[in-house]
Amino acid sequence: MRIIRDPAFIAPSDRGAAAALGNFDGVHKGHQAVIDLTRSVANGAPLGILTFEPHPREHFAPDAPPFRLMNAAAKANRLEKLGVERLYQVPFNDALAALSPREFAQQIITDKLGLTHVVVGEDFCFGSGRAGTTDDLIRFGAEMGFDVTIAPMITNASGAVSSTAIRTALSEGNPLHAAEMLGHWHRIVGPVITGDQRGRDLGYPTANMSTNGLHMPKFGVYAVKVDVLDGPHAGSYNGAASIGVRPMFGVNTPNCESYLFDFSGDLYGAEISVALVSYLRGEEKFDSLDALITQMDADCLRARDILTDV
Repeated sequence: MRIIRDPAFIAPSDRGAAAALGNFDGVHKGHQAVIDLTRSVANGAPLGILTFEPHPREHFAPDAPPFRLMNAAAKANRLEKLGVERLYQVPFNDALAALSPREFAQQIITDKLGLTHVVVGEDFCFGSGRAGTTDDLIRFGAEMGFDVTIAPMITNASGAVSSTAIRTALSEGNPLHAAEMLGHWHRIVGPVITGDQRGRDLGYPTANMSTNGLHMPKFGVYAVKVDVLDGPHAGSYNGAASIGVRPMFGVNTPNCESYLFDFSGDLYGAEISVALVSYLRGEEKFDSLDALITQMDADCLRARDILTDV
């Protein structure tokens, strides 16, 4: 997959794709249906995605709480696995935000990217003030020479599949419901960083990850599946992870700490992907370290039992 980050300097070979438009946060089942539909109408053109970095919400409300389900790298990795050939990560800035719907269609879709076919969800809005509708897009396509397909909303027994509904499920400590909408386990992806190294003293050395910029699942302990993506220990492992602020040890920045079962080695700097499978319990402040260790023993036994059948 080729990633094009600046449409002003696009190679001729990267023009002319059939592309789905949207933010694709989480790459959930609704997004996957849009991608499949795009593939079906591509008519030989490269399969593309047109998305934005940073997410428009981050541009308009930079001080709002983090909300993203995945960072740009994790999203690109997921899209590549789905067979996307061209990922257009259009920079979202004041200039782009100021474009009218017609200007967006003309300057971005037509002049810069030369898209032959665009596919959007039925609730898609675009242009300054989100003033452009799917009807506008169809009209502009007829004028400017690109085809438009509108994808229907995907629903399940609980209602519409959306990034908002997935965030709600994660906030409620229900990763299974989130996975039903995603079509895959919700994952936290990033490098292993140096932590306080308390885990090794407790007999539970952990791989620590920053969750900066991401929507935080409900704080607590989870049964997890961990993929080590690079380095000498690359592979898949079961484990237990703590997500939160570690109340036993004062006031701390939220993070994710994963203990990998039956593992020995140094993971510092390795890229890992932590899949949340089951919520075990909330964060607690114990009366002593011995009480904490006893609970961690129980957490790991329960996680092992849950992951046996996953």
